[in-house]
Amino acid sequence: MGTLLIVDAANVVGSVPDGWWRDRRGAAERLRDGLPGYAEEGVAGQPGPLEIVLVVEGAARGVESVPGVRVESAAGSGDDHIVGLAAAARGTGQDCLVVTADRGLRRRVEELGARCTGPRTVYGGSR
Repeated sequence: MGTLLIVDAANVVGSVPDGWWRDRRGAAERLRDGLPGYAEEGVAGQPGPLEIVLVVEGAARGVESVPGVRVESAAGSGDDHIVGLAAAARGTGQDCLVVTADRGLRRRVEELGARCTGPRTVYGGSR
């Protein structure tokens, strides 16, 4: 069982002012399409394999999963959905890394034993 990498789509996409607000769903799809390579190679400080879950909310709901990236549409708050995923990982003993810059979310998942990293780990930076 590899590390669970949970990506907070709204926060990560919002970290790069590239016009994402005009097409939130398209921005989430572009983020998703850049993630599969990390499943095997890992991210800085966390070697692969990774189980990647992209959590979307609001106008981005309905984005489809692709090989290597499971997309989950939050019924309500994306943050609450991410906390639920981190809690489930803790319950099974799976290592969990959350990609977000949201301080409140970071605090909540770190209380569950998850680690956090910033958006540039997977978006807007370089591999």
